[in-house]
Amino acid sequence: MNDRDRDAAGRARNARPRDGLGRPLPHGAPGVPRQPEGIVRTPEQTLDEAQRLLADGRPFHAHEVFEDAWKAGERPERGLWKALAQLAVGLTHEARGNGKGAAALLARGAEGLEPYAVSPPHGIDVAGLVRWARDPRTPHLCPRLRG
Repeated sequence: MNDRDRDAAGRARNARPRDGLGRPLPHGAPGVPRQPEGIVRTPEQTLDEAQRLLADGRPFHAHEVFEDAWKAGERPERGLWKALAQLAVGLTHEARGNGKGAAALLARGAEGLEPYAVSPPHGIDVAGLVRWARDPRTPHLCPRLRG
């Protein structure tokens, strides 16, 4: 008998409670409310919500906001939202004490942002974010998404 939590299409559900950094907790444990999935936001709403979550020390939740934009976004900008999600996951790893994972995700996010540096969309400070992600002294600090 399969007792895994799946939806009607067979996809895994994220019903297990999680802590503030997205780590799974035992079933029945009190957890931190997760960001609702599948929310369609404008780019400005995405950036505002993600910036608020980052400032509140909730990078895992910011990652979920960026992931919604990545999955729902137009083809030319999907890489932008994916790179921003990777930066947020890098911060999540840093907060969890995984410096090696943090460095890898921050580097991947910076690389994904570079193509947008010539003409940064939505007022995003692409050059500043790339510098921030590559500076080993600042990964634990909250980045400013817009200049």
